Amino acid sequence: MPIYEYICNTCSEKFSLLQSISAAGDGAQCPKCASKKTRKVVSAFCCSSSGSGSDFGSGGGCSSSGHSHGAGGG
Repeated sequence: MPIYEYICNTCSEKFSLLQSISAAGDGAQCPKCASKKTRKVVSAFCCSSSGSGSDFGSGGGCSSSGHSHGAGGG
């Protein structure tokens, strides 16, 4: 199941949820203020390869792009 990131339109809380693709269309409830006025935000993801056949440059995972955390880590 994918991790979706949301932001609350009421209190501006940013949070992540592990949801099925079908449930993601239903939106989410803010864990801070319980509002259902939330919107999905575009989030970056990290991938790394230990093989030499990748198209992702020299590898290095998230640290090569300056990010030390995966999705939702911040």
